Amino acid sequence: MGGKKSNHVRRLLRSFGAVQNWQLLLILIPLLFVTATLLRLDHLRMAELRDAVISADNLGDDALLQEKLQALQEFTFKHVVVNIVERNGTQNLTFGTGPFYLEGQYLRAANEAIAEAESQLANDSNPNGNIYAAVSAICRPLALANGWAWNSPGYLNCWTSELDKYPAAEELNSQLTANVPSTELFRYDYASPIWAPSWAGWAILACIIILAIIIIRLVIWCVLHIFLLFLGKN
Repeated sequence: MGGKKSNHVRRLLRSFGAVQNWQLLLILIPLLFVTATLLRLDHLRMAELRDAVISADNLGDDALLQEKLQALQEFTFKHVVVNIVERNGTQNLTFGTGPFYLEGQYLRAANEAIAEAESQLANDSNPNGNIYAAVSAICRPLALANGWAWNSPGYLNCWTSELDKYPAAEELNSQLTANVPSTELFRYDYASPIWAPSWAGWAILACIIILAIIIIRLVIWCVLHIFLLFLGKN
């Protein structure tokens, strides 16, 4: 009885020899290179689309900016985009664009809010409105000359030092900054799926399948050999 079982196990082992694991590895290794190349191409395409977004933002064309943002979003959602981003001084692997900011759009919105507040204060009959008009007349030219944003230390220091020259200026400071938008509204970070039905996605799936077959074959081969040794002792 033990001999029949032993012969059956040996036949199973010979059937496993029809396709060797090294043959599967010969398929897997070049497929891994192809997969890495496809992932790299998707990453480069994402970077190209992201740069187009930044360029549109710098041009100040909001219609073009929205078009480029939509193209970047659609591409990222339909492809496996592997990216390395830096967070707190460490490099982290992520799927997607990584965080990026539309600085131009933010500065335009912030400057519009500041200009609107300054206009309202300048037209106000309250003497405090004239304070802001006077401070703006001093600090705004300096900001333009030095390239300061509304929240740059130089710009804020100018406003603070000039406002301190007037009584009760502190209680009015919130009126100027109340409508300035948060920077988080101009922060984007599109995430991509871990797997998508793209060329890179199908290549990843093929690699996983071949690797799973190799591992399963190794496990079954080891189990059969252990079983064969056990039958031999009996």
